[in-house]
Amino acid sequence: MSAYGWVILCSFIGPFLLSFDKKVAFYRIWRFLFPSILIVGLGFLIWDEFFTQLGVWGFSPDYLAGIYLGHLPIEEVLFFLVIPYNFIFIYLVFQAYFPKRNTIIIGNVFKWLVGLSSFLFALIYLVKPGIGATLGFFQYYTISATFIAFLFTLLTFNKSWYGDFAISFLVCLVPFFIVNSILTGSITKYPIVWYDEIHIIGWRMGTIPFEDLFYNYDLLLPLTWLFENFRRKHM
Repeated sequence: MSAYGWVILCSFIGPFLLSFDKKVAFYRIWRFLFPSILIVGLGFLIWDEFFTQLGVWGFSPDYLAGIYLGHLPIEEVLFFLVIPYNFIFIYLVFQAYFPKRNTIIIGNVFKWLVGLSSFLFALIYLVKPGIGATLGFFQYYTISATFIAFLFTLLTFNKSWYGDFAISFLVCLVPFFIVNSILTGSITKYPIVWYDEIHIIGWRMGTIPFEDLFYNYDLLLPLTWLFENFRRKHM
């Protein structure tokens, strides 16, 4: 199995085996989860394919199985199944084990923090591109990831589940840093997933581009929105 494949498998196996825990019974809501993953994943695969062709990011063949969908390795395609699955699992575990939770305050703080920061980053790097400007390039990753984060924050601003989402997202930063640091080269000779410095700010959290925080948010927020919509229609 490829290195990227091992990362995906190790990320998935724990949440999958625990999906049959009686208290959470995650398997019972798969019918609401998988349509959500399919819709969001399709959008991200298009984004991913487009940016791969642009050279904003890419993949090191030595760490891949060699099976591709378009320009995307099969491991990258599976990423958009496994990470959303794992997140909703954590989201439901939090709800099941903390039934008397109050997440309104932290949700409000988090939405304002993400909303304002994403708006400022999108505006700054659209109006004033960085080192690539003289070559006709903008920080495409920075602008797209932050603008989408701002847009989805506006659209979900008054959602009752946003506080639960915020807590779950913060909890998921632990596996996020582990997985993404491996993918961006913390323990390999060169990155499994690489980024063209022209298209990013250049800030790194270890080996992880700063923009990955917003990208992760962009993936998981609409996923949660769709999942809650599908679930509540059948309650």
